[in-house]
Amino acid sequence: MLTHYEGFAMTEMMGKPDNPPRANGSLCFSSEWERTAFGMALALAKQGYFEWDDFRDELIAEIKSWEDAHPVDRSSWNYYDRWLAALEKAAVKTGVLDADEIKAAFAT
Repeated sequence: MLTHYEGFAMTEMMGKPDNPPRANGSLCFSSEWERTAFGMALALAKQGYFEWDDFRDELIAEIKSWEDAHPVDRSSWNYYDRWLAALEKAAVKTGVLDADEIKAAFAT
């Protein structure tokens, strides 16, 4: 069940370029890490670590960057790869994590 904040965040994204994948109106996650990354972004914004709109700006920039780098072949597209990249940037910009911590976490 979505809380008021999660409902607000999702409503803000409807019809926008950063709109999460849906099936029958529900959010779609193909892996547990996608659900976790999604929840982490919502939780960090809700707790005031960064503004939701700042995260969305990072996500839109990540999507555009990926599209620019893949103008013809988009077979490797994964929305939540971009979501995670935006979350990493937002976490580093706001000091929640530093880039070395992220690199170390993915190296294990």
